[in-house]
Amino acid sequence: MLNLFRLLFIALAAVIGWKFVPMENELYGIVGGACTGLFFVVVEIGFTKRFITTVSVAMFGLVFGFVLSYLFLGALFMMPYFKTLEDEALKNSIQYGVTIVFCYLAVIAIIRTKDDFKFVIPFVEFAREGKAGRPMVVDTSAAIDGRIADMIATHLIDVPVVVPRFVMEELQKLADSGDRMKRAKGRRGLDILTRIRKSRLADFRIIDAPLTNVEGVDHKLVRLAKTMDGRLVTTDFNLKKIAELQGVDTVNLNDLAEALKIPAIPGSAMEVKVVKAGEERGQGVGYLDDGTMVVIEDGYGFIGQKVEVEVTSSLQTSAGKMLFSALKRGRRDSNPQRPDRQSGTLTN
Repeated sequence: MLNLFRLLFIALAAVIGWKFVPMENELYGIVGGACTGLFFVVVEIGFTKRFITTVSVAMFGLVFGFVLSYLFLGALFMMPYFKTLEDEALKNSIQYGVTIVFCYLAVIAIIRTKDDFKFVIPFVEFAREGKAGRPMVVDTSAAIDGRIADMIATHLIDVPVVVPRFVMEELQKLADSGDRMKRAKGRRGLDILTRIRKSRLADFRIIDAPLTNVEGVDHKLVRLAKTMDGRLVTTDFNLKKIAELQGVDTVNLNDLAEALKIPAIPGSAMEVKVVKAGEERGQGVGYLDDGTMVVIEDGYGFIGQKVEVEVTSSLQTSAGKMLFSALKRGRRDSNPQRPDRQSGTLTN
């Protein structure tokens, strides 16, 4: 439908070019009109995400500039010198010059301050840029999860947090459910959103986005995030995949928790390749991907092999972090080469 409208626009531009040129240059008029229409279509496609916003800013600035220039000129021509001015050419030059200057200043002022002031035109809202960043659209699962509130409390999120009205309605349905587990989840989600709303650290917004032509809450969330050029916050793996297929950035709280997890604490298991002998008898040494050195007790006999170890302790030095570990019980018992305690030679 949109492509058809674009073709009609190009055809209309070609007709206008044909009408407004002399009869002997009709072909040039048609080609020129079509090329002009095509140029505007390419511009519109190239700036799809910001096209409406940019046009709205320019139009609002022009209207505001015209109003200010009209008021200024009205006051100017009430002054004695300008009131008796009879030179029409000079008067017209003053009017045109003042109007152009005021329109230019109004457009520039609105572009520079639209992050501080919110101008709303029907169906168009000027998106905040700069420090505010892209909004984060919270889905039902993220609200129930609750970690989004903790992230806000730690000053990790300083962008607008958006919750669509249909997500609130879904949480309300869960809270009113006859199933005890669903009811608990719904109430928890509503409590988390209330906590975020009361926090002064969050730019929390509840927006009305019915999207009646889109079925399903998941598809509505993806469409809304794409329309707002925002990021979708969720814990739903399938929703994350759907969003990524449609080019929408997502923040999976589970992936974030995994990324922030401490890589090695006492008791945690990992797989390490033993690359050399340690300083103490019988020790082996391996390295993690980030360069952290892992000292493996009884790992000397597995040099060149990957072994499963269990972290026993860690040591933080000015040179970095060092982990001390022991072989898993099964590998420890199967060590093919053990150093002799007295001579330091290897025995089978």
